[in-house]
Amino acid sequence: MRRTPRNSFSAVPEALTCRSLPSRRRSGRGAALGLLIVCGALIAAPAAAEDADDPTGEATLRCEALDDNRPQTPVAWLTESLQASHCYSFQARAVAIDALNVRTLALSHRIQDGVRQQVIQHLDGPSVNVERHARAGLWGWPGGRPAPADDASSPGEGADSADNPAPMPRRWAEHVASVYDITLDADKRVAGRDAVALTFTPKSGDRYRHQWWLDRDTGLLLKHVLRDNDDAILETFQITRLKTPKRYTRDVTVAPPQRDEGPDWQTGWLPEGMVEQPDTVKEEHEGRTRRLYSDGLSTVSVFVEAPAATTALATGVHRLGASAIAVERHDTADSWQVIAIGEVPPKLLGRIARSVTRTEADTESSDADGPA
Repeated sequence: MRRTPRNSFSAVPEALTCRSLPSRRRSGRGAALGLLIVCGALIAAPAAAEDADDPTGEATLRCEALDDNRPQTPVAWLTESLQASHCYSFQARAVAIDALNVRTLALSHRIQDGVRQQVIQHLDGPSVNVERHARAGLWGWPGGRPAPADDASSPGEGADSADNPAPMPRRWAEHVASVYDITLDADKRVAGRDAVALTFTPKSGDRYRHQWWLDRDTGLLLKHVLRDNDDAILETFQITRLKTPKRYTRDVTVAPPQRDEGPDWQTGWLPEGMVEQPDTVKEEHEGRTRRLYSDGLSTVSVFVEAPAATTALATGVHRLGASAIAVERHDTADSWQVIAIGEVPPKLLGRIARSVTRTEADTESSDADGPA
């Protein structure tokens, strides 16, 4: 079975429509995580832009600008990892483990004429290939909060100002650093390669903890571990063999997102640092719309639809491996429901789902169409 998504990956590419939840159990959540991270679609990943930072135009990532000077700080390593994920072609073998499945995977990431070609193949269980061809990134972070003071003087990074804004990869890294405390351990080894480890601890304590291991030579992500608030491992993805990464020598062009008017609903509450991502308001099918929100690491997809649009799900919050699903129903003249999906604690996800309201114009239209 071949799946060829046309849009950018989210944190839960196999769960973006509730119709796919049964197949998600069969194919394994870990496979989606592997494709998401290793192929450079860092959760709602921003555009890796080095110049032309005007969000109304294109931007260019100059892969040749990546050099052999290794970063020294967490924010600098994060910036390097995003750039590397858009600039290296490679083949890899990996294992993905969660509460539902253990999967071995073959990964391919190529860059040709500025277009990223990403393929993941399951090597055990049902035959599943996932393929995506797309230009790099999204304008996910039009502005980032200041990074911690100890990162301000990272080698090769000038001071940011209104006239000299930080390039997009660093904006994303700064945003992550505003939401998570990040620690760096420089002497690690994964899949026979020297690595550095980054640990992300949420400052507010309301999200899960992430751990990344980055290849010291390239900046590519070799391993990711997700832990809950009790420090139990929810999910692990690890490269077991990284085959000859090759850096793209030309530029990668990033196009701005295409915005529409958006659906007639909004969230009334989001966790600190979690923001709506551009180009993610989609009409999944008749009667269903969604928005995507991210803090740079954790991502939540929110759908609003008629209750009949999906297989019936009980109201409340449900666990599915490392993910949670929150369902809220509104029994009005024009009944509607909210479904939120994300790798965040269930309590937090439920609060997001309960905060969704329809706009006044939409409510008036529904009342007018309802029975007298």
